[in-house]
Amino acid sequence: MTIDFPAWLQATQAQAEAAVERYLPTESTGQETLHEAMSYVSVGGGKRFRPLLAAAAARLGAADADALSAAMAAIEYVHVYSLVHDDMPEMDNDSMRRGKPTCHIQYDQSTALLVGDALQTLAFDVLSRPVNLPAMQQLKRVQVLARASGSLGMAGGQGIDLANVGKDLTLEQLQHMHSLKTGALIRAAVALGGLSCADVSETLLNALDVYADKLGLAFQVIDDVLDCEQDSATLGKTAGKDEEANKPTYVKLLGLEPARAQAIALAQEAKAAVASYGEAADALLGLADYVIQRNH
Repeated sequence: MTIDFPAWLQATQAQAEAAVERYLPTESTGQETLHEAMSYVSVGGGKRFRPLLAAAAARLGAADADALSAAMAAIEYVHVYSLVHDDMPEMDNDSMRRGKPTCHIQYDQSTALLVGDALQTLAFDVLSRPVNLPAMQQLKRVQVLARASGSLGMAGGQGIDLANVGKDLTLEQLQHMHSLKTGALIRAAVALGGLSCADVSETLLNALDVYADKLGLAFQVIDDVLDCEQDSATLGKTAGKDEEANKPTYVKLLGLEPARAQAIALAQEAKAAVASYGEAADALLGLADYVIQRNH
């Protein structure tokens, strides 16, 4: 690896943070509480993993800076909206996220519902703004995020998750659920990074999709492992919630060490999908290692 990955990670997390802050509404027109709550859940927290993926994928082409900034913000807004809604009593009923009270605890349930709605629509507002890309490519970016967010992606995966609390799933069923719930947005993040480059090819987009598909599963497997191993303070959210709720997990199905071994194998497959792109893929390779080595 030729890049200084820790330095790249730090710089790109700062770039992601700036992008997230850049597009948030600041005007005071009677929605002060809503806008304050949108900022509360969006700014200053989380790993910014999905924007990092977009930035890493964009290194494989000649990225337009505004297109990439919009992609990084949009993917994070959708991710954060999903967390706000997932934490509500009607879903996972959690009280802590990113080391602080969840939105419905800090404000109230009605505000949390509106925050999620507003962040989701803001994502598409931002992503559809004019940038220096071909019109059809810009349209494809919007389509990619929409499909990844809806019933055939993240929302659908969450529906499968809620429908299977207390039930036993096969490994294939569990992988399908998480390929939608977690993996769809990770695949969208990588695709949006690639599509921020006017010179992107279908061959490159296909390689990026294989990378993202494998890495998305590895990410979820490690999440299940960490939920068993780490405490709430380290995770920034309530530890052990899945086990307490009797949800299907990779650890429950495979065991702790076999689950970890599967995550490592998946990360290696992800790296193999983009290794032929040489130094340009170094950030993607580093993120694959980061997924396996993280503690939260």
